[in-house]
Amino acid sequence: MLPLIVGMVQVSLSLGAQRGQVNPADPYSRVPLDGLGFTLLLVGPLALAVRRAHPVAALWVVIAATCVYVDGGYSYGPVFLSPIIVIFHAIQTGHRRAAWIASGSMFAFFVVYATWLLPHAQGWFHHAGVGAITLVVLTAAEMARARREQRVERERVQQEEARRQASEERLTMAQELHDVLGHSISLIHVQASTALHLIDDHPEQARTALATIKQASKDVLTEMRSVLGVLRDGAPRSPTAGLSRLDELIHRPGLAVTKEIRGTPRPLPPGVERAAYRIVQESLTNVTKHAPGAKATVALDYGPEELSIRIDDRGGTGPGALTDEGSGNGIPGMRERAVALGGSLTASAHQFGFHVEARLPIPPVAAEDTSEEAQ
Repeated sequence: MLPLIVGMVQVSLSLGAQRGQVNPADPYSRVPLDGLGFTLLLVGPLALAVRRAHPVAALWVVIAATCVYVDGGYSYGPVFLSPIIVIFHAIQTGHRRAAWIASGSMFAFFVVYATWLLPHAQGWFHHAGVGAITLVVLTAAEMARARREQRVERERVQQEEARRQASEERLTMAQELHDVLGHSISLIHVQASTALHLIDDHPEQARTALATIKQASKDVLTEMRSVLGVLRDGAPRSPTAGLSRLDELIHRPGLAVTKEIRGTPRPLPPGVERAAYRIVQESLTNVTKHAPGAKATVALDYGPEELSIRIDDRGGTGPGALTDEGSGNGIPGMRERAVALGGSLTASAHQFGFHVEARLPIPPVAAEDTSEEAQ
């Protein structure tokens, strides 16, 4: 609709403009519109119709039509609307050089026309005014182009950041599912092996193992729903497990775990809570796999700026139920969690069992909390 609107505006307002610029008694006044004048007024709007497909060609056609119109002696006014629009569009679409050259050419024509072709030559004040208007149009177009590019770049960065966050969330969910499934399925496997071994001679003990399997399968389903819940719209982006659930983890049947707490427990960042829980979970999973029946100790030490986590077991009372499965990704995965938070993790065998120790940086204790503890 823009070419139609511009054509109607240029024709109608030019008819009004010539009333004050055309004087039949003055031989030096502007001339009234005729067939050529109306045609030139419509050439610009028609060229605007193809500005998207041929922006440079439309630019030069509009500039040429405007110059011919002015040279024909027709009234000044709305005819300059088409050049303003086509110059603005050319700069917006990246044809800056063509826009500046065409604008300079039109300015040069106006200087020549006003100096040598008009009956009364115009001075430098007129030329400066025309040049200033031309520069205003070009500057406004350049500023609009710069803003547009900044907006496009900002949107691109936001989209890339959204994709990066989505990738990180998918990676986090994959790690969570790996840990949940690894721990629970290992426990189920061990207890199922125990039940099969005891079901003929000690059915009551086999019943206990089956009850453990039932509870473990229920827990893994619940935690999987919690992890996958982040895929729903509006779901909270909170960790699925933290140190508040540590007692549930170490008091499961089939595990003989003692918990030790040093320092004053306090709320920790969600990432630290989740990593600490998963490190303990993976360590106990390894105990279940490779040292069934072993007694283990989980020690948490809340320091001023560091959380120390130690898991020790004293060796199993029988062969590991999953020792034939080969090495997995348990220890490297725990180490990756610790390193991602700026901490460290060590794991090694000792004379009677296995030892895992992780150190995770945590926010320092506030001065008020320190003074209260001292009192």
